[in-house]
Amino acid sequence: MKRLTALLLAGSTALFSTTALAQNTHVRVAMQLEPPNLDPTAGAAQAIDSVVYSNIYEGLTRFMSDGSVVPGLAESWEISADGLTYTFRLHDGVTFHDGTTMDAEDVKFSLDRARAEDSANAQKALFTSIADVTVIDPLTVQITLSAPNGSLLFNLAWGDAVIVAPESIGQAATHPIGTGAFTFQTWVQGDRIEIARNPNYWGTPATLETATFRFISDPTAAFAAMMAEDVDVFVGFPAPENVPQFEADPRFQVLIGNTEGETILAMNNAQAPFDNPLVRQAVAHAINRQEIIDGAMFGMGTPIGTHFAPHNPDYVDLTGISAYDPDRSRALLAEAGFPDGFTTTLKLPPPSYARRGGEIIAAQLRAVGITAEIENQEWAQWLENTFRGHDFGLTIVSHTEPMDIGIYANPEYYFQYNNPDFQALMTTLTSTTDPAARSALLAQAQTIIAEDYVNAYLFELAVPTIARAGITGLWLNQPTAAIDLTAVTWP
Repeated sequence: MKRLTALLLAGSTALFSTTALAQNTHVRVAMQLEPPNLDPTAGAAQAIDSVVYSNIYEGLTRFMSDGSVVPGLAESWEISADGLTYTFRLHDGVTFHDGTTMDAEDVKFSLDRARAEDSANAQKALFTSIADVTVIDPLTVQITLSAPNGSLLFNLAWGDAVIVAPESIGQAATHPIGTGAFTFQTWVQGDRIEIARNPNYWGTPATLETATFRFISDPTAAFAAMMAEDVDVFVGFPAPENVPQFEADPRFQVLIGNTEGETILAMNNAQAPFDNPLVRQAVAHAINRQEIIDGAMFGMGTPIGTHFAPHNPDYVDLTGISAYDPDRSRALLAEAGFPDGFTTTLKLPPPSYARRGGEIIAAQLRAVGITAEIENQEWAQWLENTFRGHDFGLTIVSHTEPMDIGIYANPEYYFQYNNPDFQALMTTLTSTTDPAARSALLAQAQTIIAEDYVNAYLFELAVPTIARAGITGLWLNQPTAAIDLTAVTWP
């Protein structure tokens, strides 16, 4: 009888262990913002790529967590001696999640669609150097450039350059169908998105069977959800003041990484009074970066003086050009014709860095005579009215796209900076392949926008990730906006 009892207990223990193991094939991941749609080729919101990059959609190349660019759907490529022709060899046996074959025709469709005149791609400039995309055979595609582009492989790794199929692109906003290691399952708007392991994945299959993305915008709710273990991972944890509590709790691990997120106080360069460089300079000198980093981010963040990531080898520290100097700010306002200051709008999207930082910045501007009337906006509203509609005086946002200084060459971009010299410099940079020459051009570009005070440059956004102990494979840094779960395990 004792032996039977022991066997039963052993069986129960084995069953419990199996159940526990099965539970660990599912991960609940929280993020602060819900994506407005799920098509990275037709939307500007970081939250889109956070869910779908690599998990659901893939490009010819892809970013790794250290920022390196490696082969994706293209297993190899050859570059012609003149730098104008890239011939990509695709992996064989790749299928979309609906079972259709991914081949060179899909690559041509995706790139032609992205660079078309009526393209809705938020980063259409990535594709301007492409003159032609030619299908050689089902597994070979050739990209011909109008001029050499030393950034092409880098550009093709962006979420905006993922490969889609003409048969399914019409439903991508709500039901994405890609080639990635996970398939889209369901989206309960306002609550969660669920994905599942792709059983027919062409590459190394994911270890996780399923994953859920949850959206928790409120910092207090984020802290409560993690402490109650209602979620297993929170990427971009929005309450940095609580990080020490997680560091002291053995149930959790804390990863503090860097991002490509240049956080800026953007100014509408086409709207008075910010069309006056003296006013923009006055705003920049009114800002105390460290006070914002300490007050809004609890010390997490690196001050920046231009639109470039400090961890990039080509970064130039230009913070001194716009050093905190309120007396200088007041003098500049008087010189610009605003001795008593002026009133403007400060439109704030939902992230904590914007909402918390906005209150501090409004107080700093008030101290020099500028009244910034705060309007809190939901993400969709900010994208529609502020980003696309250009209806703002000031706004705060973190630009998480990798090495995106080229946005300053687009006068239609939301802060509407129009400098033909800068535009010519970016054209030269695109056609330059020599690393030393590119470094010199990037230094020049950083300096131009800093000295033009296009925006007030605040800090490089850190990314705190809180996770349950034992979970591995999460990205420490975010070289692009992505919560890549393809290598995550939870033994």
